[in-house]
Amino acid sequence: MSSTTTDGRAGLFLVFEGVEGAGKTTHLRRLSRRLDRQGIAHIVVREPGGTRAGERIRDIVLDPGSELFPETELLLLLAARAEFVRRVVGPALERGELVLGDRYELSTLAYQGAARGIGIETAREVNDFATDGLRPDGTVLLRIAPESGRGRKTEAADRMERESEAFHDSVAEAYDLLSRTEPGVIVIDSDDSPDVVHRRIWTSLSERWPDRFPPGEERE
Repeated sequence: MSSTTTDGRAGLFLVFEGVEGAGKTTHLRRLSRRLDRQGIAHIVVREPGGTRAGERIRDIVLDPGSELFPETELLLLLAARAEFVRRVVGPALERGELVLGDRYELSTLAYQGAARGIGIETAREVNDFATDGLRPDGTVLLRIAPESGRGRKTEAADRMERESEAFHDSVAEAYDLLSRTEPGVIVIDSDDSPDVVHRRIWTSLSERWPDRFPPGEERE
């Protein structure tokens, strides 16, 4: 099977999404380690960040001391994404690489569009301008109750994590809506052991892209 996507690019862009504490970073790293062991080339990127400018913007947006209007937050995040797409993701996809991302456009639609009250369609329009319409080939949405996810956090909370319970409930509701309306969303229940969740992720990915994620149990 060819690894060329339906829009003609040679690479594959997959994104992990979810509420705080859903396990995005944990499972992205675990997936990366398995790919390494199997000799499957890939890169791992995160948002906001991934570029020099993006990392500086990340510091501003996640700093608990930052006081930002919703519109300011949205535009900062999308400024970082514009750099990220043009300097990192786009060139990698042109080279035919597998790109694994920690957050992308669904975060913007859920956090800024829905929970911040900007509106999902407004956030989508500005996002499309920033990314020149670059969409992921697939989005792994790790689903867990917001209160359960926040209960997993052990590090000092950043600005987003410190938001109210109502804010995080709005994010979760938006993700549920987007999982039913956006193309390419793969919903994985993550309120289980890491081993079980990883197997669910790998199985789902191997069903869609068996050349990138070979089916079957891993041999240690």
